[in-house]
Amino acid sequence: MANQPKNLGLLHEDKTGLLKHREWRGLKDTMYDYYRWLITWKDMIVMVLKAPVSTIKGLWNYRWMASYLATPAWIDRHTEGTRGTHLRIAHLHFNAMIKHTCNMIHMLFKHDKHFHPHDKFSDKAVCMDELFSFEIMAGFPNLYGVPVQTIPIFLSSMVDQNITPPYLDITESYGVPADVCPLPSAEAGVAINDDYPMFGKCFLSCNMPCDGSTMNSSYIDRRFNLPSHVVNVPLRYTEEEVQKYAVDEVKSCIRFIEEQTVEKFDWDAYFSAMKIYNKQLEYELQKWDVNKTDYPQMTGATFWLYRLFYFHLSGGIDKIFIKTDKKVNKLMMKGYERKEHVSKEMRHRAIVWSCPANYYTSLANWLENCWGINVVMDMETMISYIMYDTEDKERSLATYAKTLQRTTMRKHTKGGYQNVLDELWRICDEYNADTVIMYNQISCKGMDGLNGIFDDQARERNINFIWVDQDLMDPRTVSCRDMREQIRVSKKAVKNGVTFSDYGSSLIKAYLEFPMVKSVQIIFITDFDRFNELGMICDKVRQTTDALNHILDNVLLDCNTCNLKSICDEVEGMKELHMKNAAKKQ
Repeated sequence: MANQPKNLGLLHEDKTGLLKHREWRGLKDTMYDYYRWLITWKDMIVMVLKAPVSTIKGLWNYRWMASYLATPAWIDRHTEGTRGTHLRIAHLHFNAMIKHTCNMIHMLFKHDKHFHPHDKFSDKAVCMDELFSFEIMAGFPNLYGVPVQTIPIFLSSMVDQNITPPYLDITESYGVPADVCPLPSAEAGVAINDDYPMFGKCFLSCNMPCDGSTMNSSYIDRRFNLPSHVVNVPLRYTEEEVQKYAVDEVKSCIRFIEEQTVEKFDWDAYFSAMKIYNKQLEYELQKWDVNKTDYPQMTGATFWLYRLFYFHLSGGIDKIFIKTDKKVNKLMMKGYERKEHVSKEMRHRAIVWSCPANYYTSLANWLENCWGINVVMDMETMISYIMYDTEDKERSLATYAKTLQRTTMRKHTKGGYQNVLDELWRICDEYNADTVIMYNQISCKGMDGLNGIFDDQARERNINFIWVDQDLMDPRTVSCRDMREQIRVSKKAVKNGVTFSDYGSSLIKAYLEFPMVKSVQIIFITDFDRFNELGMICDKVRQTTDALNHILDNVLLDCNTCNLKSICDEVEGMKELHMKNAAKKQ
């Protein structure tokens, strides 16, 4: 790998994450990086120039809008350390996402009734829950689907980790408990604070992915005050018995849109878009196949970010994604044929499982640059990959229903434990992975009952299994630094093949050999300051125990000469106990 990255940590201002200067990657890669950086700024500036007054009003009125000014820095975090093909693929993915996002923001502000109360765009706008698969709007080419929560909070929270706490505080002050999932809580806070742009003819809601999101729909429904329709997606989606019901729900959704907008579902437009969708999916599966080899070309977080983005926002409608995939896959195959290494060193092939933290989407890039842990696949990428029938109406609607059932955060957390547990081991085998980074979202109860099973089965398969606590949208609960600390291992130990997972597993196995031991939890302290604090606490506990032993052994000592006097004076009741025992002995 030419111009190998080194001393990346020195690029940043201490404890800020801010770059001192742009990374030098050799002349060719540095110029390409700078060129794509300028394209990002160009797309953002064009967005402003197309509707400058509305954009300025949006920046002034909506707290979340300022977060998007940090978009170039967000991209930098995900391209740090990348070179060659990997760098170009990442930038092409990000440029497509940013261009589409800029178009959506422009549309929101241009037609926001807060700024343009008499705008007629609402007659053509269908507001949707962010987890709705966008393909349904392909059948209504004269309408515009708007994923309500995506721009104000879901994407902005990825760019700016500080944007969600104010909205979480608003929701909690409204009476919602602080221990609920911060995703629907933050989205509810946006509604309570009236920070959603106002538009739309009707609203499509659903029961995905969880109860928290379902309850949040009530806040959004009251905020928009539009005719609404709820699509109930079956939970046990692997059972064929529920599929007829699922299709009926899709049909009722189409009828609702037709009734509210007086537009008829256009099957020709729909099938045309689904052909594009299928082609995109072919490109996606090709990416997966390459990543199964010894020469993956897409690792880190960009892989799943792009997949998540186009899966929910493209629907075969916006052709920018198919154009991007064509360019990306051409580059990818050239890199694969040249046996190009994706990073400086690949020590471990990893699978990321469960939902990543929105406030730290670039953790996978840190894993790669710091430890040589290359993420070759993740749960967010492994969502629905069913091809659409582009001729038969019923079969095509059946595919759409199945796609809804296998959307983000839904496919693996519903339908039975095998969808999240068994699939993980299958993916590990297919991608020859020796490591699993398992996100543990502490405010989500969905998979808590499987924690022990994950650990046991990982040990049986000799897979490094690393739990990483996070809180999805709230960095105050578990910070980015805290997340890294759960993974850190010394470089020397890594080179020698030693990991916390290996050592911890050995200790647990040894303890469990004793019949009286029922369960074991191993905690590694890697922060020296905290270690020293624990040492001081241990010393105090030992001294207190010595003092108690003296008292209980009825050892009579002069308190003025006893070296344990300070302990007896500090610990409540200790001196009284000593005097009481001494009186009994006399």
